[in-house]
Amino acid sequence: MFDTLSDRLAATFKNLRGKGRLSEADIDATAREIRIALLEADVALPVVRAFIKQIKERATGAEVSQALNPAQQVIKIVNEELVGILGGETRRLRFAKNPPTVIMLAGLQGAGKTTLAGKLGQWLKSQGHSPLLVACDLQRPNAVNQLSVVAERAGVGIYAPEPGNGVGDPVQVAKDSIEYAKTKVHDVVVVDTAGRLGIDQELMQQAADIRDAVSPDEVLFVVDAMIGQDAVNTAEAFRDGVGFDGVVLSKLDGDARGGAALSIAHVTGKQIMFASNGEKLDDFDAFHPDRMASRILGMGDMLSLIEKAEQTFSQAEAEKMAAKLQKGPKEFTLDDFLAQMEQVRKMGSISKLLGMLPGMGDVKDQINNLDERDVDRTAAIIKSMTPGERSEPTIINGSRRARIAKGSGVDVSAVKNLVERFFEARKMMSKMAQGGGMPGMPGMPGSGGGPGRQKKKQKQAKGKQRSGNPMKRKQQELADAQRREEAAQQGGAFGLPAGGQGGQDFELPDEFKKFMG
Repeated sequence: MFDTLSDRLAATFKNLRGKGRLSEADIDATAREIRIALLEADVALPVVRAFIKQIKERATGAEVSQALNPAQQVIKIVNEELVGILGGETRRLRFAKNPPTVIMLAGLQGAGKTTLAGKLGQWLKSQGHSPLLVACDLQRPNAVNQLSVVAERAGVGIYAPEPGNGVGDPVQVAKDSIEYAKTKVHDVVVVDTAGRLGIDQELMQQAADIRDAVSPDEVLFVVDAMIGQDAVNTAEAFRDGVGFDGVVLSKLDGDARGGAALSIAHVTGKQIMFASNGEKLDDFDAFHPDRMASRILGMGDMLSLIEKAEQTFSQAEAEKMAAKLQKGPKEFTLDDFLAQMEQVRKMGSISKLLGMLPGMGDVKDQINNLDERDVDRTAAIIKSMTPGERSEPTIINGSRRARIAKGSGVDVSAVKNLVERFFEARKMMSKMAQGGGMPGMPGMPGSGGGPGRQKKKQKQAKGKQRSGNPMKRKQQELADAQRREEAAQQGGAFGLPAGGQGGQDFELPDEFKKFMG
């Protein structure tokens, strides 16, 4: 959603690289480009004005003029101000001292409240709670059935005493759900309310009546992140008519310009608490302003990636695998390879995972075009092998490859390539497990960058002495400055390879290729 904004900001910061100091004209030009980028992203005009004002004030101050690297200091300022307009610190749910905690969802029809109720229920369940979804949207056709299906998929409780489709009193259902939750020992109640195609008095009155009936601990306003400026207007109307405590962004994986996300917290004064970025129930998580700002600026989101890995991978299994690899490469079999691959797949889309890595902004087109089915094809090939072939792939000859290819529906060459990639990956992983370090990484044991190599480089560096002749020394300094300038111009916005036109020359590192089909 923020691709266009990220591209414009990256191009703007690229122009700052290599400058020893920033003039007032440089700062004005940068502020102008950032202003255009935000307006093109459909960010509300008052937010843009406040944002640019803060950046110009800070960029012309001492923290930039006295900085060793003014360009990086400006990027740091933009990052901090982005975090500020996105809400600052992460806002957590408030839970009632005496359960159940009541969470009411409000918003327009089509914003995704019902599906989001299921996502929130599953997320709460993963946090150790016992949520109950309450069907108070008794107006929209099949809304009650939809919530029942979503609750079943999420594995959480459902309270739906009325059939809906225009039948039943939503206020009474909401009121009765609290006693039902206490009886069935549910500690969180999520109330799904009805929406309208637009703001009207009937919608506001019904939402206000439900709010008064259940006295919710949290009222969450669900907004479609793809509707642009109208999201801000709708949020202000709900804030004034019903009131809400936090915002949930749905459809954050869309291809709209995303200005609503950057505007809503600043305009309404209410923070974004959750974001939904896909159709699956687990495409949902708490909203972290600092991480979102980091993504927008192309710096990745390593914290979220680590959290996903911790949720997916078992510590016991990881230790077991490490112990197996330390015994020798032959202990790591294709069964283990398949298990690791399936664990990574549980973390979500490979494209989304790669997008969380820093510096991947220049190659997002290639990442988006990755074929997720390659993992399925690799799994099919391995599952078409016999147990003996999986434990000892060296026995796979021509006839065995033909049988495996026929069983998995791929070419014989695909089977051959998989086995070769497996041997390479096994060798690399075993070397890392035994303390050998990542191949090709300087300064790490076993990587060609050990102490002996470093000492040799240090001696070579000492041999390059500055001339005692002032004229020659001046020429050396000018040559060094020119080389640094050329290196900076060849780099991307954050010192990474620019990769030609939009990163067309970029190829995934070999370490990634070994795990891709």
